[in-house]
Amino acid sequence: MTLEESKAVADCFVSALENETKTTIKVLAAVPENKSKYRPDPRSKNALQLAAHIVVEDLWFLEGLGNGQFAPMESVQSEETAVTSIAQAIDMYNERLPLALKKVRALSGEQLTKTLSIPGEFSAPAVEFLSIMVRHSIHHRGQLTTYLRPMDSKVPSIYGPSADDAGES
Repeated sequence: MTLEESKAVADCFVSALENETKTTIKVLAAVPENKSKYRPDPRSKNALQLAAHIVVEDLWFLEGLGNGQFAPMESVQSEETAVTSIAQAIDMYNERLPLALKKVRALSGEQLTKTLSIPGEFSAPAVEFLSIMVRHSIHHRGQLTTYLRPMDSKVPSIYGPSADDAGES
């Protein structure tokens, strides 16, 4: 991929992320704080753990890209454990996400083609991690939406109306 192509791809992903994160915040806000310990199965994360995972990992991906290296996974797990409420997760997302997105949007084609590594996992050009991050985030957000109705909450519109939301944005 050329420097120009990597920059164009990154710009598309960052624009998509700006939209997706608005939806993610709607889903997080739909989690009732008093039912955040709900889990559909003993092997599943509870709603708060899943919300923390989404927020912390989204920020970890973006901040790692912006800094040109990823923090150790232990720091991710520690930060996830430190999230003690849905409101705190939303606040963290709202506070750190705009700067992280701005930093990624400002990366040059050269920075985007640089190989980054997640220690013990894999290496890839930086721009590829944007695709991984988008898929990871949407996957876990989808999981969280399946928790909402059993917690007596409503599923917000995501890519169109849900049975609970006639398309309010």
